[in-house]
Amino acid sequence: MPRPLTPISNPLRVTLGVSFFVLFVAAWAFATLGGYVSRIFLADPLTMLRNGWELLTQFGFLRDIGMTVWRVVGGFVLAALVAVPLGVLMGAYKPVEAFFEPFVSFARYLPASAFIPLLILWAGLGETQKLLVIFIGAVFQIVLMVAVAVGGTRRDLVEAAYTLGAGDQGVVRRVLIPANAPEIAEILRLVLGWAWTYVIVAELIGSSEGIGHMIIESQSLMATGQIIFGIIVIGLIGLVSDFLFKAANRYLFPWRLA
Repeated sequence: MPRPLTPISNPLRVTLGVSFFVLFVAAWAFATLGGYVSRIFLADPLTMLRNGWELLTQFGFLRDIGMTVWRVVGGFVLAALVAVPLGVLMGAYKPVEAFFEPFVSFARYLPASAFIPLLILWAGLGETQKLLVIFIGAVFQIVLMVAVAVGGTRRDLVEAAYTLGAGDQGVVRRVLIPANAPEIAEILRLVLGWAWTYVIVAELIGSSEGIGHMIIESQSLMATGQIIFGIIVIGLIGLVSDFLFKAANRYLFPWRLA
């Protein structure tokens, strides 16, 4: 075993990560194809792939995927546009933090799914309702995490800026935001993953398309292969978006690696 916190090479990291998926699929195939688990309750990998291909080629599942991605991105971007500036203000100015922090701390514990009945009454069953579910689920988390990050900025950087003649707004623009931009980007990456859980909940109720709608329709038909395929598609999209976010963060904020 390696020593704690000892880094490993990228090839070894990739090999270990792929090995887990190979072992997982092998165990799944052994349990289902070997007859140890009924295929009524858990489809085998081959059936899942066949059902997934049918969804893509015969039932317009690509449109469902596109609608779900649009809802996630739309709700998440709206939440980020509101939450990041407010979080920066809360972290930078203590009166702003004292005013907003109690409500934000209270609201972030409220499950987004609990708002769905109200949102249906207010916005109907259209796209606005689904975007609002994601917005509510993400915005308060981002606000508080950004505020904590900005509030923890090294004091020596702030004092140095004042010594060099910067004003209050200059400290925010040229010290607090650049110093915490990499961490804010990392916060957004993490919350984007949470947004996927909210969109599926939103699509389970009152939706005629989307991955969540397909999953609930497949459940009524006991088509576990389709359900598993939908879950895997969500995971793959999330994995790709996570890698893209990491790559963008490394490109935009190279000083974080120093």
